[in-house]
Amino acid sequence: MNQTANAHTTAAFEALKEGTEVPGQPFAVTRETIRAFCEGSLDFNPLHLDDDYMKGSFGKTSFGGIIMHGMSNFGLLSRMLTDWLYPVGGVHRRLETRWLAPVRPGDTITPGGRVKYKRSTEKSRWALVDVAITNQRGEKIAQGEAMVEFPLETAGSTRTKETA
Repeated sequence: MNQTANAHTTAAFEALKEGTEVPGQPFAVTRETIRAFCEGSLDFNPLHLDDDYMKGSFGKTSFGGIIMHGMSNFGLLSRMLTDWLYPVGGVHRRLETRWLAPVRPGDTITPGGRVKYKRSTEKSRWALVDVAITNQRGEKIAQGEAMVEFPLETAGSTRTKETA
C-alpha cells in the first residue's frame, strides 16, 4: 500500500470524534427528478407518476399527489457517505434506513450524519454514523445508521500477508 495513502486514511480516522458532522448536499425534488429515478430504476409505480392515482387513500394514508421513491433517499445518503469517505480512503460498508415521511415535488431535502462512535480492530478501523434526511421545514423524513471503514490497507495494495 502506498504509505502516503495509508497515512492519509489514518489521519482521517484519528481526526474523527464522537459527534463529528458528516455534511450532505441539498437536493431539490421535482417531477423531473422523480421521473428520472423511475426511468433509471425501471420502477414505474403510479405512486411516483400519477397524481390522479394518488388522490385515493392507502389504508390510513392519503398522500394527495405523487411522492419520491424512498430509494432516492437511500441514494442521497450513500452519495453523502462516499463523498465524505472516498477522498480520505474510507469505504461505506453498510446503510440501514427507515422512511418517516413522504417527499413531494417542491421539497428540498438534505442528508446529514453524525459519528456515533469509532473502534479499531486487529484488521481495520470502523465508525458508526447516525444518518438522517430533513426537508426544508426541518422535518426528519428518513433516519438510520451507517457503518464505515477506514481500512488499514486500501484497494490496489501490493502488500501480502507474508510481508505484513
